[in-house]
Amino acid sequence: MELLIIFTRYPEPGKAKTRLIPALGAVGAARLHRRLTESMLQRLLAAEWELGGSLLIEVWFAGGNEELMRQWLGDDVVYRSQGEGDLGERMARAFAAAFAAGMERVAIIGTDCPDLAPEIIAELFQRLRGGSLVVLGPAVDGGYYAIGLRRFLPELFQGISWSTDKVLQQTLDKANILCYDWQLLPELGDIDRPSDLWRLAVSPFREEIGFLEPRISELDQD
Repeated sequence: MELLIIFTRYPEPGKAKTRLIPALGAVGAARLHRRLTESMLQRLLAAEWELGGSLLIEVWFAGGNEELMRQWLGDDVVYRSQGEGDLGERMARAFAAAFAAGMERVAIIGTDCPDLAPEIIAELFQRLRGGSLVVLGPAVDGGYYAIGLRRFLPELFQGISWSTDKVLQQTLDKANILCYDWQLLPELGDIDRPSDLWRLAVSPFREEIGFLEPRISELDQD
């Protein structure tokens, strides 16, 4: 069995996309986060055939509660709380639970990359089926937008400088030291800071995301 876990946060103003608040305000940042998450989930649910038809999807959330998440995103997926801890601890907890439940291949993605298409997710699982132990989707800021595993590897989530440009390289260094076979997916840009907002204007999913305020589309791409 295969499981795709979407990591997201309940879109409460002031707690979602906080690094974008200087540019968009608390309500605007939360609204963008809401649309990115909705777009990602709708895209994946609509592409079941591209994802093999048997891929399970769960949403692991921070903030809010399960009732609020269901009111927001509906009843088509399973919801679980990420729990406490840094990002590494929370991802490790999700992977551990998934493999303990009998999953054979598991991936975690975020919702910050507007260009993350179902085809890339399908490629991730295809590479895991082909024998790769670790598959990572590199982000242009030095992090990663996706990680897929064939078994629980807790070391990959320990001693990482989360939310820095060292995340991907530190993860690959650990994989190399431990002789874990790894592969990389195409590099994508994510939306973390005001300087990233121009990506919304050029995303192939820009109309689906529906957040093209004039001042964003006019931002300097440099």
